[in-house]
Amino acid sequence: MSQWEERLCFAATNRVVRPFEWGLDWSQRWPIADRVHQNGDSPVEYLKKINRAVIEHSDDFFRHRTPNDYHLSGNLLRFSSCVQTRYPENNVVHGQWFPGKNPKKAVLVLPHWNAPHDAHNALARGFQKFGASALRLSLPYHDYRMPAELQRADYAVSSNVGRTIDATRQAVLDIRCAADWLESQGAEKIAIVGTSLGSCYAFLASAHDSRFRVNAFNHCSTYFADVVWTGLSTIHVKQGLEGQVDRETLRALWLAISPTVYFDKFKAQKNKSLFLYAKYDTTFLPELSKETIKMCDEYGLDFKKVVLPCGHYTLGESPFKFIDGYQLISFVLKNL
Repeated sequence: MSQWEERLCFAATNRVVRPFEWGLDWSQRWPIADRVHQNGDSPVEYLKKINRAVIEHSDDFFRHRTPNDYHLSGNLLRFSSCVQTRYPENNVVHGQWFPGKNPKKAVLVLPHWNAPHDAHNALARGFQKFGASALRLSLPYHDYRMPAELQRADYAVSSNVGRTIDATRQAVLDIRCAADWLESQGAEKIAIVGTSLGSCYAFLASAHDSRFRVNAFNHCSTYFADVVWTGLSTIHVKQGLEGQVDRETLRALWLAISPTVYFDKFKAQKNKSLFLYAKYDTTFLPELSKETIKMCDEYGLDFKKVVLPCGHYTLGESPFKFIDGYQLISFVLKNL
């Protein structure tokens, strides 16, 4: 299984080790920027202060505003992101729409990191086939939203600390804006299904938005930094970070985008959740997923655990992708 995982992972030969950057400039337009002053702090101390402020005021940090330019052409939905970056392509959100027979039930599908434009469309069609509408959302810096100089969605997760936080915030706001549109289409019950990086984004959104009453997390972990530091998929990101920060420091610098710190908010939403992970995962290490499940028990969440005998990449291969699809679709439709 490990050999299969490595073969699938390293089939991509366009990974780039990018230089380390603190990315302090990305924080200037965050809602908490005026509450945190550098006052001679080093970049690392300043970013730690920002993370503490974000966690304390996360409702403000992840607050969205409803766009006024939703446009559906065929099955492609577009609208302006609440977060305006220096990359015009990334400032327009794209969603692929799969309307079901029951407009009152809708599922928001969030793909994995570096997913191509058609990835997870089969999952969306699965929900559609059984009556629920599905909106497959493109993540920041992905597919239609990818800046011209990129071959991969490097700006979503990279050795630029501030930009990675900004991309995560943008994803959460985009998700909440997408939920606004689903409601405008008649949706009364909304579920969210996230895979890998999309799973992290889905958890953060669900912790801050009571509309996502059913959640399916396809891969799960605790700290954002731990996945980047230990995962097979992010070796090149770690190489850009090494020598500047260690794992413990990076955990503090990306604490505000880690699901771990929002379990209390997530519990308050009283969601029904599926947490699925892979026994031989080399990207979201199993010990990190097990720690997530432990926290689910400690917080008394209403959840189901599923463990599949494969890895991160092999979850997308036969027969595991069919088992995974069955688990996701059956859980969501049963509880939606």
